[in-house]
Amino acid sequence: MKRKLLLLAACIASFTVSVYGATEDKIIKETLAKYDMTVESIKPSPIVGLNVVETSTGIIYITDDGKYLLQGPIYDMSGKVPLNISNQPLMKKIEALKDEMIVFKAPNEKHVVTIFTDISCGYCKKLHQSVGELNSKGVTVRYLAYPRQGMDSDTAKKMASIWCNGMPQNALTKAFKGDEIAMIDECKIDLGKHMQVGNLFKVTGTPAIILPDGQLLPGYLTPDALIQLLEQK
Repeated sequence: MKRKLLLLAACIASFTVSVYGATEDKIIKETLAKYDMTVESIKPSPIVGLNVVETSTGIIYITDDGKYLLQGPIYDMSGKVPLNISNQPLMKKIEALKDEMIVFKAPNEKHVVTIFTDISCGYCKKLHQSVGELNSKGVTVRYLAYPRQGMDSDTAKKMASIWCNGMPQNALTKAFKGDEIAMIDECKIDLGKHMQVGNLFKVTGTPAIILPDGQLLPGYLTPDALIQLLEQK
């Protein structure tokens, strides 16, 4: 009899949590709908009473009652160094594009970084020149496209041809050297999706380096500086 009562109590508690969670989601969705924000998912954050919400324009945090909204970096202070966890939920969108990345893989891979790049960007060129050194030190570099002048620009068209080239690594390296690129009229890869994901991460310029935990590092870093940051994680 005691076992049956415990089972009944557990079922009631589970039902209460489920209903309460559904009510919270409804309140949050209704609140954000007032501001024309489309909600993709709502999940509890590591902070009690605060929810992480994926929207069509990026990640936000909002309280259970929908009354208070936060946007910006949130740090986990429990480790050796502060860890920005704000963009962690967006990493699944990065991984969804892994088949469209131009990858320079390290022979003895220790770390992986994803870089939003633009072939017309001087610092992107400088960073690409250090890819060999990064590879030799165990860092795999994965590229996504972020033509800063927009998808209708000549740069975007050249980058689409690079991404659809049969040897994209070679084509990208040539482009950064200033060599001519073989133009491809029809490309099934939509670089606009790369830019959309970059915008969710609040990319405002290139290069934009995404670490495995979702942290964004804007601008150029030397190989040693980047490796130092990776090894702190």
